[in-house]
Amino acid sequence: MVIMGIEKPAWLEALYTQKFFVGCCYHETAKKNEKNVCCLDCCISICPHCIPSHRFHRLLQVRRYVYHDVVRLEDVQKLIDCSNVQAYTINSAKVVFIKKRPQNRQFKGAGNYCTSCDRSLQDPFIHCSLNCKVDFVVKHYKDLTPFLRTCNTLTLSPDFLIPQDMGEDEMTNETPHSTVVDSNEPQSLSSGSDNTSMAMAMAMAMAYNSGQHQIVRKKRSGLYLCGRSASKVSDEDMATSMSRRKGIPQRSPLC
Repeated sequence: MVIMGIEKPAWLEALYTQKFFVGCCYHETAKKNEKNVCCLDCCISICPHCIPSHRFHRLLQVRRYVYHDVVRLEDVQKLIDCSNVQAYTINSAKVVFIKKRPQNRQFKGAGNYCTSCDRSLQDPFIHCSLNCKVDFVVKHYKDLTPFLRTCNTLTLSPDFLIPQDMGEDEMTNETPHSTVVDSNEPQSLSSGSDNTSMAMAMAMAMAYNSGQHQIVRKKRSGLYLCGRSASKVSDEDMATSMSRRKGIPQRSPLC
């Protein structure tokens, strides 16, 4: 890309303009579909599911730090000189911000300040982001070429997790190894558990039809009488049931 007669690499503009940590439109239904990788050869942001299609390209992982996009200093140093850009430590890895971070309230005191957005920095840094340094170089040196580095291969870090492809059973809603049985044909029993279940069902049906094991449940103030017919309830059971009832209050005699 050429701006004011100064050429900038296309991958650098992609880092500025592409949106990261948004859902991938090509993998809307997939899990972990946030676009957190920048393909430097295609100059687009991609998600982990897109990586197999770009596995031979230069890939730069974009991370998130205090609601801003950052890249590892070790990775971006292979592409451009990042000296004098303040770095921060995330999970034992140094990162630098990609875009400018202008402050709403500007207060200058002792110390270093960013050459572009006046953000307070630690000594000896004078740029708070990669974008600030590029603007500084373009403004003062009029040429970005001496700061660019040749990088033919750039792979993702070993800690980057690529989700495994979904299996055939997950891609479809069909139940695996299912068969359709005609209701007019007898169904064969293939396992011992099926034989047991069928035998129990037949026994229960015969018992229900004969009335030999009829189960009668009656509730008497919280007392359940199970496994016997209502006609065989003894007086003792009735007395026990009555004893559990709340006593009827007796009115005192009038004097």
